[in-house]
Amino acid sequence: MTERKPAAFMSYVHSDDKYGHLTTLRERLSDEVRVQTGEEFPIFHDRKDILRGQNWKERIEESLDEVTFLIPILTPSFFNSPYCREELQRFIDREKQLRRNDLILPIYYLGCPLLDDEEQRATDDLAQVIASRQYADWRDLRFEPFTSPQVGKMLERHAVQIRDALQRVRGPEKAAASESVLHAAKGATQTASEGSEVIKRPSAKTEPPTRVVDPMYRGDHGTITEAIEKADPGDRILVRPGFYQEGLVIDKPLEIIGDGEPGDVVVQATDKHALLFKTTMGCVASLTLRQAGDGEWFGVDIAQGRLELEDCDITSQSLACVAIHGGADPRLRRNRIHDGRQGGVLAQKDGQGTLEDNDIFGNAYAGVAIREGGNPTLRRNRINRNGYEAVWV
Repeated sequence: MTERKPAAFMSYVHSDDKYGHLTTLRERLSDEVRVQTGEEFPIFHDRKDILRGQNWKERIEESLDEVTFLIPILTPSFFNSPYCREELQRFIDREKQLRRNDLILPIYYLGCPLLDDEEQRATDDLAQVIASRQYADWRDLRFEPFTSPQVGKMLERHAVQIRDALQRVRGPEKAAASESVLHAAKGATQTASEGSEVIKRPSAKTEPPTRVVDPMYRGDHGTITEAIEKADPGDRILVRPGFYQEGLVIDKPLEIIGDGEPGDVVVQATDKHALLFKTTMGCVASLTLRQAGDGEWFGVDIAQGRLELEDCDITSQSLACVAIHGGADPRLRRNRIHDGRQGGVLAQKDGQGTLEDNDIFGNAYAGVAIREGGNPTLRRNRINRNGYEAVWV
């Protein structure tokens, strides 16, 4: 079977990938483009893709000729590297030959005075070209884990940019169809035809698409479950005050925010978890989550990924109020976790996470129980009036 040729080339300085962050970025971006297009999207990465014994310079040049896109990782070292500059110049020349301006997709990874300072930029032709392009701004995300919702959304935006550019590359008919769709879509942000002018700078940060849930059907949806099913990854779901008798299953990256005072938005579940989280990242805030018994269920079951759970009121008449397991690494902040029929928080089976500024009280067993591989971090929590220990290990 013939090996699939790479579709993009990541140009970077090796010292910027000392701890493997750029390697992971390449893998995650490749996966996200595959999700967005339904096709494999190999990205050439010289640490991985040059075999022992191959001529390094020759293999790099061959790859540059094979790929469609260049993804330069912009750092001060990038502009000081003659190899990176040569790769960038080679692709700029290719764009000119093809009369295109959408084949270079930069990632601004670390602040560069050469890019940010107008006087310095004026002295460097390559910096001027890069500064004129739309780029993915990772400067605030460099130290964020890849489970962070912000990182996931940035990966999605960059993958969509690549998807749209791929549609323009694949022949006049497909490009024309893509142009029609893109111009019809409100807020289109990509170039729509060959020779058209690219967006000069990243657009200002915009709010995510928001779906409104109202129990009186005065919003987009009458139930939270319906909103979750209809939502696209990255959407925000705003829940108006009401009593929602349903168990929530979050299986895609979303924000779910209660709209009202504490206690105004109540989710109550029987025969199921009040909230089951089983995706890579997400945020839930300002909800009252009640597990009303009948079986072995948690108030909140965090089975994977990073959930930002903030300002919620959580109870359970079955098992613990909150369970963390399966390698999940959530952030629980400023929640009231109380009156559980068993414990407050149970971390087990590689459950991690950080618990900060929570009130954990009135639970029948321990406030926080750490078992069988659980390893959470606790900071500034108020844990009292529980049946057994505040923290049991």
